[in-house]
Amino acid sequence: MSDQFELLAPGGDLESIKAAIIAGADAVYCGLDNFNARNRATNLTFENLSGVVRLAHQHQCKIFLTLNVIILESEVPALIRLLNKLVNTDIDGVIVQDIGLFSILKTHFPTLDVHASTQLNTHNEGQILFLKQLTASRVNLSRELNIQEIKHLAQFGHQHDVLMEVFVHGSYCIGFSGLCYISSVRNGSSGNRGRCSQPCREQYQTTDAGKDYPLNLKDNSAYSDMAALADAGVYSLKVEGRIKKSHYVYTVVDSWRKQIDSYCSKGEMLTDTSRLYTVFNRDFSNAFLKGDINKNMFIDNPRDHAATHFSNVYSCTSMDDVKAVKKKLYDTKTDIIHEVERVTKDLCVEKLPLDVKLIAVEGQPLKVELRTLHGLVELQSESNLVASGKYTLDSEGVAKWVNSFANADYQINEIDLSALASGLYIPYKEQTVIKEQVAVVLNGNKPLVAPVELDKPQQSANTASGHEVGQQPHLYTLISSQSDLLLLDQPNTTVYFQLPEALASDLPRMVALFKDNDQLVPWFPAILIGENYEAAVSFLEQVKPSRIVTNNSGVGYAAYQQGVDWVAGPQMNINNSYSLACLKEEFNCVGAFVSNEINKKQIKPLVKPDNFELYYSIYHPITLLTSRQCLFHQTVGCKKKRFDDKCLRKCDKSASILSLKHASYVVDKQRGAHNALYSQENYLNLDVLRDHSGLFDGYMVDLRDIKTHTQMALEKPELLDAFRELLNGDVAPTALHAMLAPTTMAQYKKGL
Repeated sequence: MSDQFELLAPGGDLESIKAAIIAGADAVYCGLDNFNARNRATNLTFENLSGVVRLAHQHQCKIFLTLNVIILESEVPALIRLLNKLVNTDIDGVIVQDIGLFSILKTHFPTLDVHASTQLNTHNEGQILFLKQLTASRVNLSRELNIQEIKHLAQFGHQHDVLMEVFVHGSYCIGFSGLCYISSVRNGSSGNRGRCSQPCREQYQTTDAGKDYPLNLKDNSAYSDMAALADAGVYSLKVEGRIKKSHYVYTVVDSWRKQIDSYCSKGEMLTDTSRLYTVFNRDFSNAFLKGDINKNMFIDNPRDHAATHFSNVYSCTSMDDVKAVKKKLYDTKTDIIHEVERVTKDLCVEKLPLDVKLIAVEGQPLKVELRTLHGLVELQSESNLVASGKYTLDSEGVAKWVNSFANADYQINEIDLSALASGLYIPYKEQTVIKEQVAVVLNGNKPLVAPVELDKPQQSANTASGHEVGQQPHLYTLISSQSDLLLLDQPNTTVYFQLPEALASDLPRMVALFKDNDQLVPWFPAILIGENYEAAVSFLEQVKPSRIVTNNSGVGYAAYQQGVDWVAGPQMNINNSYSLACLKEEFNCVGAFVSNEINKKQIKPLVKPDNFELYYSIYHPITLLTSRQCLFHQTVGCKKKRFDDKCLRKCDKSASILSLKHASYVVDKQRGAHNALYSQENYLNLDVLRDHSGLFDGYMVDLRDIKTHTQMALEKPELLDAFRELLNGDVAPTALHAMLAPTTMAQYKKGL
């Protein structure tokens, strides 16, 4: 590994991990059967994890374990059991998304190095500081950032001892990571749980622009951008691909290894990309990195582009020419597969053999000899063996005791009891002491970390319900248009106003709006990049609001620093009590929206901290994904070839697309906002009022003007009156369903 770069490779199965190691990866990220964001990968079992770590370390390669999903309350005990084992391995770090898990690691497992997952979608300074406070030593930056934005954050990270990690090769997502719910809404397969079914790669009804795969991006490759990445101060160059095969991993890692070595040793960059095009690709683009978000980033075919690429390279003019190219490509891939098999066949991850000999002689200590590949270690009891006619060391009992010496690294190979005299006794507690000493020896002579027992969160008396007895939960509404300010006159209703993602250009107007309407509560979006994040911080300083809601942890951190009460919004993906406690204890957060991805059963065990408020959005347009790309290039068409700041600020457009699997989606672009994809039906969940009576302090009704298929039978003021009557028990849920149709609550039924 060079001092400047780490080459970080994917390991979706054992063979791919071996391929990455032998191809020259400096580190490999891989997952176990649970708690990782590539559920479709084969993944490892804990039984072969130690062997993988040992093999990697023999080749000066690190292993980072992915625990990069949001965690449900019911899963915490199993997670703690896993962490209790991981903390006594030589794993080099864990990759994390869930805020509650960050807190658990910080408090109970401080020896584990923690990295922030791409699922946290980190793109501003505040998020880096937020994650640093949770002990993240490195952060994987959003894939959508350009090199200048990356450079700014990398240099900021160096100032705060946080390293930056950037995806340089592999699949692009059309949506910002961690904020994509399309698969979750459609079939309960959440990307935040590693179960994305990739609806963005599916075929749709041919659009007005003549495209069948309107959400399908080319693959990412920054192979020609080494100098820019070096200048930016990026540390880890990350290759995507934990569901790719071993020959793909080997080829890509080997190509990048050669590129890094050439640049670092000679200052020269390699230009031959033929091997990268030989293995799976959807063609390549580095447009996000270049800051040139253009229509050529799309490709109307999600399958392997290799044959098409080489057919173009060789200027094929007939079907025979194309067949020849495909035959050559097949032969080349076959050769790579055989090469990988050859160079990895002797790489072993099996447990190490352990031979044990016992020597038991009356009047002497019990001696235990451990023989490993590293040599001989002798242990003995403190007291001497004595003759006994009752509790004696019999061969069967001793063999069972010795077999318990085996651990994740070692398996018992041979037990020698030839020197075990009969009729001898030693206190059982001394056998226990010897077993503990053996465990330390087999752990590289490092003391074992004692297991953590985590108490379940307990509801205190003053937070046993979301509000005082007899008091109804409060009603909140979200708007984004100044024409809706009339809703401020609604009784017993708090109005949130969504700030634009292009906040920098609209800052003076927004500051004036909130100063003129001090009862408005600012609602910050999930995406605030560069100058727009700086504008958000400036907004807090100028307006000094008494409270805000934010879907961006960086804004939450800025509010915490400025002493502003803040509430975590629904796109912060809060799903467990440990996240709630972390937000309050670490960042003085005063409340949080519970994620709409979880169901009745998954909400039930949530415990709020003292003096902390819980909220739930019962009606809203469902954001399926948010994209830095223009979603109109491939749908209705767009005259502009690229998406720029002017588009972000001024474009206001809507369209729809229809999947061949009969799912219709709304493409919507608001002024000052990024492109977004919405469900055709709004979310309406009135069951939650009955299912969790007393848990929530307030419920939100989102009345932004998103053009979905859901129709309102009433004007907004009257509709809010109906929701208030519902909370007071004066109107039946069926009446509200008649006022809003069609709607869905599929996520609440399916859960995670």
